Amino acid sequence: MSIKLRYYLKSQSKLTDKEIDKIIDCFKITSVKANTILLSEGQTCKEFYFIHSGCVRTFYITKQGNEKTRYVAFENSMVSSLASFISKQPSFEFMDTLEDSVLYSIKYSDFFQLVSEIPEWEKFYRTLLETAYLYQNKKIENLVTVSAKIRYDKLMNENPMYVQRLSNRILASYLDIRQETLSRLKSK
Repeated sequence: MSIKLRYYLKSQSKLTDKEIDKIIDCFKITSVKANTILLSEGQTCKEFYFIHSGCVRTFYITKQGNEKTRYVAFENSMVSSLASFISKQPSFEFMDTLEDSVLYSIKYSDFFQLVSEIPEWEKFYRTLLETAYLYQNKKIENLVTVSAKIRYDKLMNENPMYVQRLSNRILASYLDIRQETLSRLKSK
């Protein structure tokens, strides 16, 4: 089962096979049903996930009770509530599964033990952080500078899987638009 995780680590780093074996030994595999809450607001995120199959999102709930999806991760990617994971502080966001999912999880203590022991894992971690920063910065730029139609069109061109696999409710939350607006954009 760890073939996908092994391939992911190999393709994203210069880790040796021996180092990858050590890293994979720290991961635990879990199968979870769709709509499973992995982290609630106020809890401290203690795990980092590799998605073998399925889909995980991170989202906020506003004071008005509206969901705002920050990030959606599909198979062969990693996801966590980074701010909470790094700081060991309570999270402001939720994490849930949008589909039945098979996840590999690594605990905070194991993750950072590997950072201190394996220089290439530390580089891998730094690359994850840089990628997350760039992704979030681009998302904020799009929310602030372009229309809902342009955001939707970009998503269709760059990540059509989002439109194919996410419900209209989640997709609208991700694009920061109302479902009615999304329906109009989809019908054009």
